[in-house]
Amino acid sequence: MSGLATAFTRQVGIEVPLICGAMYPCSNPELVAAVSAAGGIGIIQPISMSFVHKRELREGIRWIRAQTDKPIGFNAIVEKSSSVYTDRMKKWVDIALEEGVRFFITALGDPRWVADKVHAAGGIVYHDVTERKWADKALEGGVDGLICVNKDAGGHAGTKAAAELYAELASTGKPLVCAGGVGDPAAFARALDLGYAGVQLGTRFIATRECHAHDDYKQAILRARPEDIVLTERISGVPVAVIKTPYVEKIGTEASWLMKRALRHAKLKHYARMYYSAKSVFELRKASLQGVSYKDFFQAGKSVGGIDAIEPAGDVVRRFAAAARARAA
Repeated sequence: MSGLATAFTRQVGIEVPLICGAMYPCSNPELVAAVSAAGGIGIIQPISMSFVHKRELREGIRWIRAQTDKPIGFNAIVEKSSSVYTDRMKKWVDIALEEGVRFFITALGDPRWVADKVHAAGGIVYHDVTERKWADKALEGGVDGLICVNKDAGGHAGTKAAAELYAELASTGKPLVCAGGVGDPAAFARALDLGYAGVQLGTRFIATRECHAHDDYKQAILRARPEDIVLTERISGVPVAVIKTPYVEKIGTEASWLMKRALRHAKLKHYARMYYSAKSVFELRKASLQGVSYKDFFQAGKSVGGIDAIEPAGDVVRRFAAAARARAA
């Protein structure tokens, strides 16, 4: 894997600067293990691990470790939605550290407590950001690098193009990882050419053999084009990138006027977010794992334009690595 070394690969100890991003509900242990074994790094999503794929976190990490001794990562969503959730996440982070995980990606809040725990164990923390103000807050929280979520990402996408976001964040001096719009090897190489130290893929890895997503979901990704990706407020109250299905067209993409008012209200917004969070966890899980017989919200990014086959996750990593090596030759 010569020619692929970056600040990110050196920090994390991997061969290919490629992350299989944490995805609810699609981050099953088999997918995480396959990406890490091939030289990239798979990220454990603890809610998916415990509540979707029915593995106790410690047992799940040990199962992945039995498949590969290469680095794996962990996703810690640090939003203060409730004390119960925060306490559970702190226990999960402790378990991950005890089991040897040393790369963590935080999101949706102040990463300080995660950074302090992980740094004490000799680990590395990156944080999801969509613009400079959030990057500055994350850096104040002690993170070591940034996952730069652009406008082409699936799920909660950003608002800026990959090149624009890189230009805005390059002066932080931290390794930057491109997240969004990369579905084929050529796009991977272009992201590295922009100056990114790594690339995070989500949608591309859903369309793999190891991912447990329903085949309806995978086929929807293969059929979709970038123009089929729309933003809906119906999942979480804020725009989320999904594939435009008949169901999405039927119900529309905007939150109701009542929920919009609640989300803007100083006292009610917390409860509105809790409602959407509980609702989306159920609906995304059903649609992703049971297919189009259910209300189908299929999260995906504009990288769908570069995805035309369901293949082993390891082959994806190797093809992308070959393209990056060729561009560097």
